[in-house]
Amino acid sequence: MDLPQPFAATQAATGLVLALPKGRILKELAPLLARAGIAPAPDLMDEDSRRLRFPTNDAALDVIRVRPFDVATFVAHGAAQIGVCGADVLMEYDTDQIYAPLDLGIGRCRVSVAEQGGTASGEDASRWSRIAVATKYPNIARRHFAARGIQAEVVHLNGAMELAPSLGLARVIVDLVQTGSTLKANGLVETEVIAEVTSRLIVNRTALKTRPEEVAALIARFRAALA
Repeated sequence: MDLPQPFAATQAATGLVLALPKGRILKELAPLLARAGIAPAPDLMDEDSRRLRFPTNDAALDVIRVRPFDVATFVAHGAAQIGVCGADVLMEYDTDQIYAPLDLGIGRCRVSVAEQGGTASGEDASRWSRIAVATKYPNIARRHFAARGIQAEVVHLNGAMELAPSLGLARVIVDLVQTGSTLKANGLVETEVIAEVTSRLIVNRTALKTRPEEVAALIARFRAALA
């Protein structure tokens, strides 16, 4: 997918912007940021803070805190030169404007298919020709089922996917699973793992070409922190 680079992305005189995801991943990322020598303003970790852009101990680096899917959007369009997001986001977003040089090894989970009662319900999944799928990952779901010769009719939800099978909205769900406890609590069984997921350091490809020294230096700091 070819994305236009906005005017903001051409301002080479400005500092770099690092896009980070809200929630669990941000908390897991905190020790890695410290090892990389990046100290953002303390309220970055405060979920009640309404601020979205935060200075760091490096005058040439700011951090923005956004939704996980929005990290990829900010980086792909060049509004942020570098970011952290899950492999699930990269699979769904599917753009050639993002380069993912490092697996950070945090945020471990998986994208899975789940259904009410599991395949033990008596239906042979291999004989399905089409299926209704509730998910926030329409591209991943369509590709996954298409590879099995099944047409996925996607019901796009941003949350509460687990309700869809019991209320007749969809036969199965495709969702991010960490422990499986939410599935179990809602009477669902994980039937297939589509992909294992960890968080990745991502970079805007244009920034890597136009600001190679700055971007490469920041990547090197994360690589050293992992080592």
